[in-house]
Amino acid sequence: MINIYQLLPRLFGNANGQNIENGTIEQNGCGKLNSISTKVLNDLRKQGYTHIWTTGVIEHATQTDYTSHGIAKDHEGVVKGKAGSPYAIKDYYDIDPDLAVNVDKRMEEFEAMAERVHKAGLKLIIDFVPNHVARQYKSDAKPKRTADLGSKDDCTKAFDPQNNFYYMPNEGFMPQFDAKGYEENPAKATGNDVFSAHPSVNDWYETVKLNYGVDYCGGRACHFDPTPDTWKKMRDILAFWAKKGVDGFRCDMAEMVPVEFWHWAIAEIKKKFPEIIFIAEVYNPGQYRSYIHHGGFDYLYDKVGLYDTLRAATCGHTSASAITSQWQSVDDIQSHMLNFLENHDEQRIASDFFAGNGENAIAALIVSATLSACPFMVYAGQEFGERGMDKEGFSGRDGRTTIFDYWKVDTLSRWYNSGKIDGKLMSDNENKLRQIYCKLLNLRIMEKALQEGSKRYDLQWLNYDNPAYNDYKVYSYFRQSEDGKETLLVAVNFSDQDADTAINISAHAMEYLRLKEKKYTCKDLLSDKQWSQKLCANEKFTLQIPARSGVILKMR
Repeated sequence: MINIYQLLPRLFGNANGQNIENGTIEQNGCGKLNSISTKVLNDLRKQGYTHIWTTGVIEHATQTDYTSHGIAKDHEGVVKGKAGSPYAIKDYYDIDPDLAVNVDKRMEEFEAMAERVHKAGLKLIIDFVPNHVARQYKSDAKPKRTADLGSKDDCTKAFDPQNNFYYMPNEGFMPQFDAKGYEENPAKATGNDVFSAHPSVNDWYETVKLNYGVDYCGGRACHFDPTPDTWKKMRDILAFWAKKGVDGFRCDMAEMVPVEFWHWAIAEIKKKFPEIIFIAEVYNPGQYRSYIHHGGFDYLYDKVGLYDTLRAATCGHTSASAITSQWQSVDDIQSHMLNFLENHDEQRIASDFFAGNGENAIAALIVSATLSACPFMVYAGQEFGERGMDKEGFSGRDGRTTIFDYWKVDTLSRWYNSGKIDGKLMSDNENKLRQIYCKLLNLRIMEKALQEGSKRYDLQWLNYDNPAYNDYKVYSYFRQSEDGKETLLVAVNFSDQDADTAINISAHAMEYLRLKEKKYTCKDLLSDKQWSQKLCANEKFTLQIPARSGVILKMR
């Protein structure tokens, strides 16, 4: 069972910043790798997490000047925000200097952090950004005899299978905005597949697209034999971090890189590191099975399916019954999906753009965490109801926590409390919400009925015509261990009113789950309330479900 806690070290341990809009690192401060202390990690393990995903640890472009440490300065015209995007990688072989107490020992500080993670009984995931790099990519830390990306390219060709980048020969970089004197000649293709010298301000203009042997301007013809040079360089980068003790890679925009590369590279890495996991950010359901069965990925984001549906149900824009079609659409690959309600790309649950507060999405949280045994992810601050409504700088007031700016995140800084990690600065509601997360995470680990290989029986189809069951707001299902000895009934309520409901249970459900018709002891694992109730085929099972929440009944 995998429970992932995603955090940006830059934000996570920052407790001293002034929060000045567009503030510098000196003004607003910055969290450090050292902030991910043994105390923090032990607390996260206690909360029920098994993995931490440290976002933005690899060196990326920034407006902060580190030339005194031998790091070339980036041009502000092609850097988003004072801190820069963690996805505009500047050196695949180095650590972001912002995160180091001693900049010259940044790699040693990362290695020490990785060791702390493992000693706490956790596993470490980092980002692998394969599709694009910063416009001024330059590796100062690459191993000896390793050629830098683009250093051997034939820039007179728009495309060559052995080039690392795509070019606009005889044309300089001239974006549709003021790049403040930045020069690039010949211009390179931009990361979001803009094959011209004129990206707009809405494009990923701070990045350049990597060439994996696909001729996008030549009918998307693929040139994979001989093996493209970019493939080899990316494999070597993955191996470098695997040797550093990284246990998994979250692969950014994996679907923008040919599945053939993943098939080759993942197999290459798993020869030496068979336990390492690969998580793909893929948004096209039509490509899911290809990236799993052919590409070799262990897990994929369930964003456009389950996440979008749970968000819509929470906001009252769709029926809870829509959840059924979503899990059915990936039922054959369910164990490979990764569920979440927040990450760095999505709006915060508690923002004005989503649910308004964290408690309003508890029903969705229960479903996301218990519908299947696939990995489940929480984004740092989500467990406290972080609102994400700050106007930080490059990132405006959009309901997201910035990834581009230096900032002190309110809930995280109070929880961190200068390293005390004692919860004393949190409100009662914030601590209460976190305890709900803690319970769900630990139930996923402890309850056999929620673990890998367990059975599920969706009850929604039995209740579409049930007047005592509001299928627009209520969703219910059984989860059961494979041996049939542990059974849970999960029922959630997306309404803002408590639901007195009566659930139809069919003879088929009883037979499939090998349940006997008898009086069961029912214990709600969320509230710890316990009572006795009869369960019979073709008879309604009465239940009160709290507003915006749910029950997880253990039936014995």
